[in-house]
Amino acid sequence: MAETKPTASAVKASTSVQPKGGGSNIISWLAPIVCIIAGYIIWRFILGSASGFTKPDPEGGFWPSHAGPIGALHGIYEGGIIVPILIGMFLMVIVFSIERFLTISKASGKGSISEFVRKVQYHLANKNVDAALAECDKQQGSVGNVMKAGLRRYKELITDAELTTEQKVVAIQKEVEEATALELPMMQKNLVFLSTITSVGTLVALLGTVMGMIRSFGALGEEGGAGAAAALAVGIAEALYNTALGIATSAFALIMYNIFTTKIDGITYGIDESGFTLTQSFASQYK
Repeated sequence: MAETKPTASAVKASTSVQPKGGGSNIISWLAPIVCIIAGYIIWRFILGSASGFTKPDPEGGFWPSHAGPIGALHGIYEGGIIVPILIGMFLMVIVFSIERFLTISKASGKGSISEFVRKVQYHLANKNVDAALAECDKQQGSVGNVMKAGLRRYKELITDAELTTEQKVVAIQKEVEEATALELPMMQKNLVFLSTITSVGTLVALLGTVMGMIRSFGALGEEGGAGAAAALAVGIAEALYNTALGIATSAFALIMYNIFTTKIDGITYGIDESGFTLTQSFASQYK
C-alpha cells in the first residue's frame, strides 16, 4: 500500500496564538449598576436639591414632591422616577464609549494598516520573513498579531518537505483563521450595551412619557380651575423631559455604535487582506 502524506491538520493541531488573558470582564456587570446608582444620585441630590425649588418637600425621602423649580436644570427633576434611569443609561453610553475607544485604538495598532500590509508584501516578495515579522512587532495591533501568527507558520512550512504546497497553504490559512477568532471578540466586546441602549433608551423614554400623560389627564379628572392647570403642566413637563432625555441618549448611543463598528470593519478588512497576502505569497513563491 502506498504511503500517504499527513494532512495539514495532523501536523498542526492548534494555533500558536494564545487566548488573550482578559480576566473577568468586571466592567460589563459593574458599570451598569454604578451608572444607574449615579443617575439616581444626580437626579435626587443635584437636580432635586431642595434649594432649587420654591416649594420644596421638607420630608425628603426617596422621591420628594418638590414643586416650583428654579431654572430648567431643576425642572428636569419633574420628569419623575424614569429620569434617573435615563441618566444612568446616558452615563453607560459614556463609560462604554470610552472603554471601546481605548480597546479599539489599541487593536488598530500603530500607523496605517494598508501601509503595514504593503511593507509585509514587499518583504515576502524578497523572501525576507524575519523582516516581515519585525514589521508585525512594530504594528502592535490586531492585524499585526494575526499576520505574525501566520508568518510564524509560514516560516515553519518553508522547510517542510512532507506536505504539498496546497496543504501548506491550507495550514497557513487555518492559522490565520484561528488567530482572527481570538482577536475579533476582544474588539466587539461590550458593543451590545450600545446597541441595546439605542433601542431601549427610546422605549424607556416612551414609558416616562406615558406616565406623564397619565398624570396630566388624571389631574384634569380630579381637580378644576387653576389647580388642574398646574397639575396638567407638571404632567406634560414630565412627559417631555423623558422624551428629550430618551431621544438624546439613544441618538448618542447610535452614533458611537456606528463609529466603533466602522473602525472594527476597517481592522477586519486589514486582517482579511493579511491572510490573503500570506497564502498568495506562499503559493506563488514556494511551489
